[in-house]
Amino acid sequence: MNPARLLLVIPCYNEEAILYLTYSKLNIYFNGIKQQGLIAQDSRICFVNDGSRDRTWNIIEDLCRQDPNVIGVGLSRNFGHQSAIMAGLEKHMDHFDCFITIDADLQDDINAITAMIEKHRDGAMVVYGVRGDRSSDSWFKRSTAEGFYILMQKMGVPVVFNHADFRLMDRRVLQELGNYKEINLFLRGVVPLIGFQNDKVFYNRLEREAGETKYPLSKMLLFAWNGITSFSTFPMRLVLYFGFFNFLVAMAIVVYILFSYLVGYTVPGWTSTMLPITFFSGSNMMALGLIGEYIGKIYEEVKGRPRYIIEKTVNE
Repeated sequence: MNPARLLLVIPCYNEEAILYLTYSKLNIYFNGIKQQGLIAQDSRICFVNDGSRDRTWNIIEDLCRQDPNVIGVGLSRNFGHQSAIMAGLEKHMDHFDCFITIDADLQDDINAITAMIEKHRDGAMVVYGVRGDRSSDSWFKRSTAEGFYILMQKMGVPVVFNHADFRLMDRRVLQELGNYKEINLFLRGVVPLIGFQNDKVFYNRLEREAGETKYPLSKMLLFAWNGITSFSTFPMRLVLYFGFFNFLVAMAIVVYILFSYLVGYTVPGWTSTMLPITFFSGSNMMALGLIGEYIGKIYEEVKGRPRYIIEKTVNE
């Protein structure tokens, strides 16, 4: 069996502080697995610049000049992490046998790539990189991250526990992934939906060696919300449950008012008037806001705008 042609896709956003180090480590590792015969000699590395505001693209161009096995893809603006991944994958779908996506900070252990390739050779069409240990995380980060996966699974989103975007996909899987046209793309949920034989590789996450994380808590919460609303209608079902709860509360208030009238306790009060008004108006606004979130996503999808625009490429 001939070794597979592998493309390693790395989305980059403001990564000037770490990009040279990332390339150095990947180049040494890549050449090593080529010599071992695990991947074909014409396997390549692709850096996708997601509209960075620093020198990230200049560094990518410099790496491409130094090494013809490095491909540079520059997007016209910042489209987001998931769209940058898809740009690198779809641009080269027909030219490689399998694809691995990994973040530029290399906190995902590149040594796990060897096991991914071996599982692919054994027949796995998708191989998920899964964190085997979160003991290095703070209590808050560990709790929120695990809570994110539990919440997703409870709401019917088919995510792989403790898996981010470090994965191997066969070209056949990528071809099917191309049929998912939604703008609000959540790859952690979409890829498991496709099916095919899959496997997992467990690894320990490393510390970031330079630069700052591009996913602070605010972005992680937004990412989680996008994943939930893109994949699950459960929040809208919660609105129905909440409405039913409001109805029960309203009926209890009606019973209280009638009882007070019958026993002659009819002293009007500001609290008994304002409390129901405040409660029901607030809950109605929350319900309308949630429904509006889904309508907004429908609006974005119906327009059919492209997920990304590639401005320039190097070493194609």
